[in-house]
Amino acid sequence: MRSNDGIIHPQLSKVISEFGHLDSLVIADAGLPIPLTVERVDLAYRPGSPAFLDVLDLVLAEFVVERAVIAAEAVEVSPEFASAVTERLLAAGVEVEHVAHVELKALTHSARAIVRTGEYTPLSNVILYAGAPF
Repeated sequence: MRSNDGIIHPQLSKVISEFGHLDSLVIADAGLPIPLTVERVDLAYRPGSPAFLDVLDLVLAEFVVERAVIAAEAVEVSPEFASAVTERLLAAGVEVEHVAHVELKALTHSARAIVRTGEYTPLSNVILYAGAPF
């Protein structure tokens, strides 16, 4: 058993430990389509739980992120979400890129894994690209 306050979900912990530079991890809302060819780490257990931002904070604490992608439309559709995510990423020194939501969904097909949260906020998805700790 792990003795720290980090990720204890076995599948999520394993996925993160297997990442290499520029591999991508998607943290997704409850409704994002997950391609059959991408590993699904399903954390959702009811609407709103776990919350997207809780999962993002936990992942950022244990995962070296070089850059991130969010849907440009999120800034208008879910401004509080977009602002909160951007603030967290910038505070972690992560470059944030905005793309069309349709492009974001296309990018998920090459992700190493998608972590599904219980988040019901529209367009609450982010793609995190692994950095290197050196």
